[in-house]
Amino acid sequence: MIPVQKNDEHVVDIVDLTHDGSGVARIDGYTVFIPGALPTEQVKIRITKTTKSYGFGRIIRQKTKSVDRVEPPCPVYNQCGGCQLQHLSYEAELKFKHNRVRDAFARLAGLEIPVHETMGMEDPWGYRNKAQVPVAFQSNKLMAGFYQKRSHRIIDMDYCLIQNKENDDAIQAVRKVLADLKVPAYDEKKNSGVIRHIMARHGYHTNELMIVLVTKVKQLRGADKIVEGILKAVPNVTSIQQNINPDETNVILGKRNIVLHGPSVIRDQIAGLTYEISPHSFFQVNPLQTEKLYGKALEYAQLTGDEIVVDAYCGIGSISLSLAQQAKHVYGIEMVPQAIDDARRNAKANGIDNVSFEYGTAETVMPALVKGGIKPDVIVVDPPRKGCDEEFLRAAAEVAPKRIVYVSCNASTQARDAKLLAELGYKLMEVTPVDMFPHTTHVESVALFVREEN
Repeated sequence: MIPVQKNDEHVVDIVDLTHDGSGVARIDGYTVFIPGALPTEQVKIRITKTTKSYGFGRIIRQKTKSVDRVEPPCPVYNQCGGCQLQHLSYEAELKFKHNRVRDAFARLAGLEIPVHETMGMEDPWGYRNKAQVPVAFQSNKLMAGFYQKRSHRIIDMDYCLIQNKENDDAIQAVRKVLADLKVPAYDEKKNSGVIRHIMARHGYHTNELMIVLVTKVKQLRGADKIVEGILKAVPNVTSIQQNINPDETNVILGKRNIVLHGPSVIRDQIAGLTYEISPHSFFQVNPLQTEKLYGKALEYAQLTGDEIVVDAYCGIGSISLSLAQQAKHVYGIEMVPQAIDDARRNAKANGIDNVSFEYGTAETVMPALVKGGIKPDVIVVDPPRKGCDEEFLRAAAEVAPKRIVYVSCNASTQARDAKLLAELGYKLMEVTPVDMFPHTTHVESVALFVREEN
């Protein structure tokens, strides 16, 4: 029998933080997770849910406070689910992320290796270059904001502290234009209405701004007046587009875009290279930290100009093009056709001709490249959260590159893959965490693997 029941009240000591930022307490050996609690704190909690192995509680009284606790600057922090760590000092947040990465490698791979301090930001606010907010008619007005935690109810908010100001201002200006013109918001319960989301994308280095109206309907009535209103309210806008998404789905964008004003893309730069960004383009949301992330990957690659490099899971080619400036030739592999098109266009726009992009999965394209006589000296991988395909890792090891540089958004799957690479003859030398998303629990990390000669 478990030692607690729902609605029980207990005074507990917080001993740890989970991967999602919840405090951890133990009651007679039974683990309880408490959102908002920090290590070293003592809190009075009410049990909200129990299972056989663990339970959840909420703070009803703060008895002691951690020296790392700070007042969250966001007025809706406790309602919004976008940030999880605003109540933790930034210095402590960087340490928390370092420990997460270190512990993942120790626990899942059995590897005790050097994990460097997390590369953080000098100013960890206003860093996001992309906002996509749902629109709804609530409380007798058109609202555009973020969803409340664990709900589809929109929080009434004028700005988001981790968004850049240009996006915040654009979203609110467009919301007012739509409200003044009485454009109906989409109602997901009735599957009716017009405007589903407003997206804003901003070029940090170019200051170009894209606004996308995501609609349920193909024909946007009064489109000319809407565009006229947006141009007056947001005079610095570069591109205005309509994206059509008629489906009953939580996926934000549909497949088709219609340009209402300006070009179909905006541009931005990473490490001096220019990239075209469409509504659908994957582009890192934190441009300053992206340069640090790519810089670390290049440092680990140790290129001299003579190397053949394979960049698996290459996306729109942003890492590939950075590598190409220091390599003999780079082969990018990507299974999303649109991303391959973007990558080729970006290479051409930057005048880079020592890079080739191949469509397909990494585990099928890599053996084909080798069969064609291409032997990479360095392999760079930047897979999705699920990590690398085992078949690909085995194929990569068989090719025997000198180094493998592994960029990851999920330390757990990176550690899992590190264990396999160790079995395949690759020694993990070091890992560097990079804080791409301050005030959230997400952390990226770059790992260097070197082939052991024996």
